[in-house]
Amino acid sequence: MHNPNIRELSIQYTDLTKHDILKIENMVCSIQSLADVSNGDVFIDCPTRDKDVAIVVAEAKPLNGKSMYKNSVVGKLAYRSNEPAVLRTLELGIATKELKAVTQEMVNVRQSVAPIKNNNRVIGALIIEKDVTSKINNDRYVEMLTEGYKTLTDTLMSITEGGNPITNNLDQAIIMFDEDGVVRFKNPKADRLYSKLGYKDTLIGMDYDNISFDNSTFENVIKESNMENASSGQSIQVQEVNVGNLFLELKRIFIPAKTIKLILMIKDITSMKQKEKELILKSVAIKEIHHRVKNNLQTVASLLRLQARRSDNESTKESLNESMNRILSIAATHEILAKEGIDEVNIQDVVSNIKNNTVKYFDGESKNIKVNLEGDDFKIDSDKATSIALVVNELLQNSMHYAFKNKDSGIIDIIIKKGEIYSAINLIDNGIGFDIKNKRSNSLGLSIVKNLVKDKLNGDIDIVSNNTGTKIRFDFKN
Repeated sequence: MHNPNIRELSIQYTDLTKHDILKIENMVCSIQSLADVSNGDVFIDCPTRDKDVAIVVAEAKPLNGKSMYKNSVVGKLAYRSNEPAVLRTLELGIATKELKAVTQEMVNVRQSVAPIKNNNRVIGALIIEKDVTSKINNDRYVEMLTEGYKTLTDTLMSITEGGNPITNNLDQAIIMFDEDGVVRFKNPKADRLYSKLGYKDTLIGMDYDNISFDNSTFENVIKESNMENASSGQSIQVQEVNVGNLFLELKRIFIPAKTIKLILMIKDITSMKQKEKELILKSVAIKEIHHRVKNNLQTVASLLRLQARRSDNESTKESLNESMNRILSIAATHEILAKEGIDEVNIQDVVSNIKNNTVKYFDGESKNIKVNLEGDDFKIDSDKATSIALVVNELLQNSMHYAFKNKDSGIIDIIIKKGEIYSAINLIDNGIGFDIKNKRSNSLGLSIVKNLVKDKLNGDIDIVSNNTGTKIRFDFKN
């Protein structure tokens, strides 16, 4: 028995704990006896940090029999593409029996694999390998081929058309099992899928328990199906599993017949899962970007607030405060986008945030001004949201600042209307109004509003004002 550096190999290639390694080392003492009794090569493999690769940490060759190996393979890697049984057992924690594999010396063998566990966690695999030309295996395979195709003729006729099976053209692997859980039919897609996972044998004649992708057994799935069928009339089970780097959707269809008892349909959904993961990562990145933008804008606003407090000039102080509020309106939009994690936001959330911040800003003026928000809600992109936030902030501040001079109370209604091509926001107050013709053309606030509506929102703005109040309507392209 050749057993060097188990601990070093485990530390270098695996995430096993000291207790895990100790258990592996204790097991090594008994594998020589197992090799002699089984008259086969025995190994212990452990999972590496790569889900498709294992590391050989121990081996034993039969003393009174012929080994399949010329050299030691301790320290060598076992790949899923060559040894599917080993990786299957390490991944699922269930035994695999008599599955074909290719050794590190490129020799065909059959592997029977059992999991080694520590506190219900798989830490290794115990492997017995024998000559692939075993007479028992060949006899069983020939028997299944002969009997299988003969008994399945009638069943397969129902899924053929013009001599070409429909199943051959489906983008799903299809495998049919008889009442004993033995594969009697498979389509080419199934061959390709299992070949990708390292299976060397044809699937015909294999047991369900050897090719399932979870810890289910044929006996258990049939029992569960009978229970579900009795209670709900359902005879289909669907689940998703992760095998190596593949994500698969399994659909089990139970047939009340003897020839075919179970149909397993397997769909490769790896691409879909990868796109989902990319979207999640993109969402996280977008959140972080908006969060940082918001923090930076709030820092700039704080600097402006500090500068305004230090200024003795009222005009300068007012200008700095107006700029600060414009920056905070943009920051409020990015705060919403940071929470959503996507590059879109509800327009009601944007306008509501601006409304709340503006009301809070004018709270010290001891006037009873009520601001109402109503109308439609829909998604807008971040660029549009920022422009709308600035426009609403400017208009709302102007209304609260100028519309209710010499008045103790007032009402401002903000109404959002969604259109087919253009949507609009109306801001209506019942203040004192103003003379539009005599309004300063060089007013910074009004210039900002007009430029944003025209250049950023591709819309128009309309202002109507008299001594009963002011109505401002601006639209933007959806």
